[in-house]
Amino acid sequence: MNKEIQNRYDFVLLFDVKDGNPNGDPDAGNLPRIDAETGHGLITDVCLKRKVRNYVGLKWDEKSPYSIFIKEKAVLNNTIDQAYKSLNIDLENPPADVMDGKKRNKTGQGQGKEIDRAKQFLCQNFFDIRTFGAVMSTGANAGQVRGPVQFTFARSIDPIVSLEHSITRMAVATEAEAEKQGGDNRTMGRKFTVPYGLYRAHGFISAPLANQTGFTTGDLELLWEALENMFEHDRSAARGLMGTRKLIVFEHSSKMGNAPVQRLFDAIKVKRIDENKPARDFSDYDISVAKDEIPPGVTLIER
Repeated sequence: MNKEIQNRYDFVLLFDVKDGNPNGDPDAGNLPRIDAETGHGLITDVCLKRKVRNYVGLKWDEKSPYSIFIKEKAVLNNTIDQAYKSLNIDLENPPADVMDGKKRNKTGQGQGKEIDRAKQFLCQNFFDIRTFGAVMSTGANAGQVRGPVQFTFARSIDPIVSLEHSITRMAVATEAEAEKQGGDNRTMGRKFTVPYGLYRAHGFISAPLANQTGFTTGDLELLWEALENMFEHDRSAARGLMGTRKLIVFEHSSKMGNAPVQRLFDAIKVKRIDENKPARDFSDYDISVAKDEIPPGVTLIER
């Protein structure tokens, strides 16, 4: 049963990649993202949210109330317009704050009741809006939503090695290419992989913000499910073998929280078992939780 969230949550997500590129950087020739100073691998929060969106969209077939706002090839203003049409608000002759809200919002104005209705409609029907938030003032103004669920970048436990591989396709795209090669018809390319990397990401769920967007206990369970299974339907040759290894959740007994998040995250230690050889599997790491460091009012949940 869907109920309002009454607790703050913080969580740690551990996942790994083997012989794949978990998150290529388009500004660096699609090389795996890396911290240039330490050599640790990075994966953006946007990448993780994308996988959650994809999982929810696949499971619920893009049907309300689990539709996805930010999706491939979407035209966001069309979706916002459709929300107004569903509310029987005429965009040909709209209230002033609907169409010029983008300008007026800069001065803190333009938040009329029609904008609030549209915002509420979009939150009710789109899982990712009520979860991650969204900017919906790019056309017909539906305001902005601050999402209750946020992620950090994921960072590898150890520095990663980025390998470059030459690959060959036994075909060409055009007749001109075939003529140049005298019928040999080969196309050379490159592929980048990480032999192995265990990544750690952190997440936060605000109960007050969840109550504002309508993010419920049912949505929360779906989020946990997505985090545990999001790689299972995101397979590709480029990403190699990826999977969630551990999801550790801290449930606070209050809406505002019972302890600083850094104190909770510091209680989770991830170390390589044998420092003398490179890690190539999840079993090369030891994960421990210092339960005596978890303060009263916080419950540890290992999923």
